Amino acid sequence: MTIRFDLPQSIEDSLKSGGLDPSRVVLEAALVELYRQDRIYRVDLGDALGLTRLEVDALLKRHNVTEDLQSLEEYEHDMERFRQAFDR
Repeated sequence: MTIRFDLPQSIEDSLKSGGLDPSRVVLEAALVELYRQDRIYRVDLGDALGLTRLEVDALLKRHNVTEDLQSLEEYEHDMERFRQAFDR
């Protein structure tokens, strides 16, 4: 799915001057917020951004997302996704 919106030029310039890719910053922020709201799983966050589990941990830390213990449902979902990945 493609989602498009206009980002004010001043924000784009600020991000670029900091050496950041505005599209990536916005994508990460949106996906981290969905994760924070329990709308997507950790493994989904990693898949969407092409990150390893350790990279997802670092991303969440950068976004100040504190971790509660993983729920049983999330653990089972992650395990099923891992099984599918290794069955390929």
